[in-house]
Amino acid sequence: MLVRALGRRDLTAFAVNRVIGGGIFGIPAVLYLAVGPWSIWAIVLAGLVVLGITLCFAEVGSAFKDTGGPYLYAYETFGSAVGFEVGWLMWVTQLGGFAAVTNLFVDYLGWFAPTLSTGPSRVVIIATIATGLTVVNILGVRRAGTVNNIFTLAKLIPLALFILVGLFYVDTALLVPSAPPTPAALAGAVLLAIYAFSGFEVLGVPSGEVRDPDRTIPYAFLAGLMVVAAIYVGVQIVAVGTLPDLGQSARPLADAAERTFGRAGALVMVVGALLSTLGVAHAILLGAGRMPFAMAERNQLPARIAAVHPHYQTPYIGLIVSAVGMLLFTLVTTFASAVSITVGLRVIVYIVTCAALPVLRRTAGRAPAAFLAPGGGVLAIACILVGLGLLASRPWGDIIQLAVVLAIGWLAWLAASRGDH
Repeated sequence: MLVRALGRRDLTAFAVNRVIGGGIFGIPAVLYLAVGPWSIWAIVLAGLVVLGITLCFAEVGSAFKDTGGPYLYAYETFGSAVGFEVGWLMWVTQLGGFAAVTNLFVDYLGWFAPTLSTGPSRVVIIATIATGLTVVNILGVRRAGTVNNIFTLAKLIPLALFILVGLFYVDTALLVPSAPPTPAALAGAVLLAIYAFSGFEVLGVPSGEVRDPDRTIPYAFLAGLMVVAAIYVGVQIVAVGTLPDLGQSARPLADAAERTFGRAGALVMVVGALLSTLGVAHAILLGAGRMPFAMAERNQLPARIAAVHPHYQTPYIGLIVSAVGMLLFTLVTTFASAVSITVGLRVIVYIVTCAALPVLRRTAGRAPAAFLAPGGGVLAIACILVGLGLLASRPWGDIIQLAVVLAIGWLAWLAASRGDH
């Protein structure tokens, strides 16, 4: 039996740590390359979109108390087929998220010695990270939560210093756009910025280990988003305003800090990036390891995967399965390719969860959610339309990739369903 050991502070720190990960140390350059100084507004627009989606997640999440997050919401609302597909997508996005931040960790480690980010050294470092974080997560959710809190504080300090000090060095001329971007370019940039906000969707996954989840989860969703949005906007303003060639930087925050504060400034940001990416890798594994567990609890995966460690009360088989998948995924991808694979999949998960809100409100005999999102069904429909619009803006190559992943999930569900009969 899982232990309810996580409180408001723990879950809010989990939200911040999970969202502020590798993205903020790599995305500023990608966004700037796409739309220049408009990248600041792309983050603002993404934040507004994510606020609407977060309100939907807060309401739907407050209606459930068991482990699973969006998988559980879809399973209970739309049935086993949709639930399995969402669980599959969630798991794949966690593999991709882990791969993205771990590859970025290795890239930033290359600041000290380029050989660390290539060849056998890269493989050894990635394997060590996957193994070490798996052990920490298996040893108990309370211990994992404490480690998460430490990582969260460690990443916020250098980012706060980067913003508060960097604002005094911003060249306001660099913040002025020369021309507006095309609608397609801006939509693409907003979608990438949404990736930087992504991760909040897993906040409800460990609900079975959260105290008073119906109240704790909405609080953590909204409090975490406020912290993240303030950090992201501040970081993008400083990066754009201090680094003229931002779009060409592989380590944008370190390069901006070095340009403004010298080698010592770069060192602070590199260490901050290493702690941040390692911290979010830990948070990803914490959530991802519970996804196979939740699916196995509902007989959609082999029952063995739902095993709980007899001493540490953690879903250790699910953690090990997820860690192996993450290791393999990380070894065959880069930061950019892992981001490209997962960003559209996350939007699909958002759409399904938002669609669950009006359905749950109209389900007869179901107790009202502990938290009610303002606007309710209208807000959910607006978020669904925005999500569909963002998906439609993706290149055909990305859409085909999404279709392939969805098809694999559908085939896996058919195989699992036949196995039950």
